[in-house]
Amino acid sequence: MDNKGQITVELLLLISFALISAILLANAIIDANELNVAMASARDGAFEGISSNGLAIYPKESYDNYSKDPKKKSLLREKCIRIIKINQTIKGKDNFNRTRIQLKIYASSPDVKTKEEKESVGDRINYNVRKSITKSFKSENITNKLFNPAFSNKYSFTTANVVWV
Repeated sequence: MDNKGQITVELLLLISFALISAILLANAIIDANELNVAMASARDGAFEGISSNGLAIYPKESYDNYSKDPKKKSLLREKCIRIIKINQTIKGKDNFNRTRIQLKIYASSPDVKTKEEKESVGDRINYNVRKSITKSFKSENITNKLFNPAFSNKYSFTTANVVWV
């Protein structure tokens, strides 16, 4: 029986199987890494949002609006705000064939009481979450000034209203 060349074919099959497996695994790792970077950016943005709200640091336009509105005047004082958790929900594909992910932030604060305060603080937290994701992936040029939605290479992120617990 002629066995010449048999080990070469088996070796080639083994190497090709290993190479294909490595490529598939690398692709899955890259996708998971992109989502991890986005979620880390979302956490950073949420903490930036609660820091600016907690210290009552606002852009001039927001400060002027809050100082004129009696229901939001309390936002001009320091507050203690905590981020409880950030959930992600896959919502299918968008028009650009990116996976749509909706982020929902859960927060708590004994100092933020009224509906108007919760909406204002929640909007600022959500804005900073989207802004942080956008900056992480350098996609400022393909979104609007509110960074809604925030884009990465394979995902588009939106934010639901902050849930106060």
